[in-house]
Amino acid sequence: MMKTIQKESAAPPLLDRRDERVRHEDSLTGWVRGFIDRIRSGDLGSLPVIVGLAIIWTVFQALNPVFLSSPNLVNMLFDCSTVGVISLGIVCILMVGEIDLSVGSVSGFASALVGVFWINQGWPVVLAILAAMAVGALIGSLYAFLFNRFGMPSFVSTLSGLLAVLGLQLYILGSTGSINLTYGSWLVNFGQIMVMPDPVAYVLVAFAGIAFFLSSYRTAARRRAAGLSSKSVGGLVLRAVIITVVLEAVAFYLNQSRGVPWMFGLFVGLVAAMNYALTRTKWGRSMQAVGGNREAARRSGINVSRIYASAFVICALLAATGGVLSAARLATASQQAGTGDVNLNAIAAAVIGGTSLFGGRGSAYSALLGIIVIQSIASGLTLLDLSSSLRYMITGAVLAVAVIVDSLARRSRISHGRA
Repeated sequence: MMKTIQKESAAPPLLDRRDERVRHEDSLTGWVRGFIDRIRSGDLGSLPVIVGLAIIWTVFQALNPVFLSSPNLVNMLFDCSTVGVISLGIVCILMVGEIDLSVGSVSGFASALVGVFWINQGWPVVLAILAAMAVGALIGSLYAFLFNRFGMPSFVSTLSGLLAVLGLQLYILGSTGSINLTYGSWLVNFGQIMVMPDPVAYVLVAFAGIAFFLSSYRTAARRRAAGLSSKSVGGLVLRAVIITVVLEAVAFYLNQSRGVPWMFGLFVGLVAAMNYALTRTKWGRSMQAVGGNREAARRSGINVSRIYASAFVICALLAATGGVLSAARLATASQQAGTGDVNLNAIAAAVIGGTSLFGGRGSAYSALLGIIVIQSIASGLTLLDLSSSLRYMITGAVLAVAVIVDSLARRSRISHGRA
């Protein structure tokens, strides 16, 4: 009887120590201990890209003080938005362990459709935009059909789509090869000059801080209701205040120049919406499950074919949206739209930002962080008047490091799980 009592009393101390460690996570020592444990287990999060971004900014600012000036940062935010939206779609397709190589061509085709429908055919600009986005969704549906019905690898189907859609783009643009969009229109102004009024930027940042606190508080409340450990309200308030103050300072600095671009605000809004969908909805949890283990997800009752279809459609839809924004930014639809490094930068941004190539792990915010890294490299080298060849080499090196970190983190997670 005494041995039974001793065994029963031996289990709680382990749980008590674990709960006590989590309860003290809001303290500095507990936070550092938890942070080290997460790194050892391979849960790096956004740490590598944030460290890399800090190094890039420090080096370029030391070489050219104009780099972190508010006018240059505003231009960077304008440029980030177009490819960033395309990269957001890449995050979705990578989450299920697949790839879309045609996002650049789809974006170029969408920009060409806007020019043809709006300028050549005289359609209302809103209708032309919706038509271009609908065509993008249709292309994604075709990829999903080929994948689900015939088992065609996404690499092959989207590579075929890259060539076919590029041909369509060249065909509808005709012999002229480009269509100039109307200067002074709201679409072109949106892509080139429209920025938020200062009070609006401050209010939106404050709203983001409040939304962060409410989301964190709801998560903590659910964990407490389930009998699990959770962060204290004081710790959540402190984090929300720090994030809000930092973002308000950034908004204030940008407002010393032109201000925060509305186009970048749209991009961030799409990132926030995608993050909510991936982390707070059944669809998002299903995306992670399918990317992690397709067969296990199927056996658990998830409609795997439908999840794959949604990933392909959303990826192509966001690629078309990015093409519309690119046409607005350049005020033209041309044969060069979507070509060059657009395709590779969109994929690289998602991977550099932290989305795993192996599927099952990723975040909408990886598209935001990754495209800022890529655009920072491009902007810094342009200010230094260096060859574009260096940009390709540096971006390639950063991408290689990101994949290596992802592979090592995945190996660490597997080892930690087995342990």
